[in-house]
Amino acid sequence: METALYDTLRHFADTWGLIYMFAIFLAVAIFLLRPGAREHAAHAAMIPLRDNEPAREDDRP
Repeated sequence: METALYDTLRHFADTWGLIYMFAIFLAVAIFLLRPGAREHAAHAAMIPLRDNEPAREDDRP
């Protein structure tokens, strides 16, 4: 009986799981390639470099 359940779940993952993962891939690709994404990515890439304030004494471990 366990073999039938395994075969059923594997068949489900092989078909609908693949379609689901491909849909997520397409959504991410479209999100990254949309107009205006370059400015957003450049802004996000500069976030770690904008820390102009020195660390306070009470913030140090």
